[in-house]
Amino acid sequence: MAGGQEREPFERVVERHGNTVLRVCRALIGPDGAEDAWSETFLAALRAYPRLRPGSNVEAWLVTIAHRKAIDHARASGSRALPRADLPEVPSPTGVPGESGSWESDLWPALAALPAKQRQAVAYHHLAGLPYAEVAAVVGGSAQAARRAAADGIAALRKARQRSERRRP
Repeated sequence: MAGGQEREPFERVVERHGNTVLRVCRALIGPDGAEDAWSETFLAALRAYPRLRPGSNVEAWLVTIAHRKAIDHARASGSRALPRADLPEVPSPTGVPGESGSWESDLWPALAALPAKQRQAVAYHHLAGLPYAEVAAVVGGSAQAARRAAADGIAALRKARQRSERRRP
């Protein structure tokens, strides 16, 4: 390997960045397809990892792959039949945040309501922790545009949260 740098084992890469990639996948395509997109991301990354340049930002690289897998998943799911009836909301039997009955359970619908650029900017910057320049590299545009999209997205999520809290008894 050039420069004598050794890559960390891929298992460590998955351990270190797996949760971030899953959060990004959930934010981009929702909870139903997130695990599939996560798996596809790491399968693609495993194949490409030996060719990754030493010193690369592994997290940004993985988020870029997750972005592409989310787009693929969204395109594929457009051709699948989806159930039309809403399911009743059931309280979480485990008390785990993010399950039915909590603000986190309302997060996906609120994220899904955002325009794509805002949803992506929020996911990549606030969930994956990428700087705005790297967000711009993933989604296109400038760092300033990524910052604006993320700010607008967060403002819309705050409004959605306030509406959700007003509806609760």
